[in-house]
Amino acid sequence: MLILLPPSEGKIPPRRGRSLDLSSLSFPQLTPLRESVVETVARLSAEPDAAGLLDVNPNLVDDLDRNTRLLTAPTATASNVYSGVLYQALDLDSLDAASKRRANRWVVVVSALFGALRLSDRIPAYRVNICSTLPGVGHLSTEWRREVTAALEPSVKSRELVVDCRSSTYAGVWRPTGERAERWVHVTVPGASHMAKHTRGLVVRRLVQAEAPRTPQGLAESLSAAFDVELTAPARPGRPWQLATTPRA
Repeated sequence: MLILLPPSEGKIPPRRGRSLDLSSLSFPQLTPLRESVVETVARLSAEPDAAGLLDVNPNLVDDLDRNTRLLTAPTATASNVYSGVLYQALDLDSLDAASKRRANRWVVVVSALFGALRLSDRIPAYRVNICSTLPGVGHLSTEWRREVTAALEPSVKSRELVVDCRSSTYAGVWRPTGERAERWVHVTVPGASHMAKHTRGLVVRRLVQAEAPRTPQGLAESLSAAFDVELTAPARPGRPWQLATTPRA
């Protein structure tokens, strides 16, 4: 099973740890573009108009300052750096060893700075907008789409279940095609936008605590003990199944 997650805007800057080693990250074929993006973001973040260049809120002065030290700042695992609602609900550190291993093996985070990451990859805190266009690099979503597709396609078996918990801005970076799309399931949360990230985190936590289901129907069944679920088949080939999930009180 492959579980796709967005990064979180909230990040905890590591206080200690070795500096960033791009060659140690998962999906090493992404290293050349990672090098270009990291170098460009670090350089632009030192400019007086950094917020405009990076399409970042100008009030996030501390985040932009940290960007200038991407190559020298301490790192921690992505699961500990990402601190948003989804990752709080997943709460990886509180899981048993077998569940952690599944999470580290199944989860891929789509990142504006790194393209794609595993939860165990060591990264610094950063602030980058996936919709920004970097001079000399291009529009990040577009540039990553080509590279991430080439990296992920070989690693996903044609009949493997893909559970998509990404937000719309990150969903365009990679979409399963062909046979892979037949078991592509988009997790939705009806009528509760402020709870969507939390619910998706709970879904991922539930999934990594058991063996992987093999079909969209099996996925819905595996979650039905803790969630009200409604599975809808794709409207046409190449589109994802829709799995509406609501946590039970």
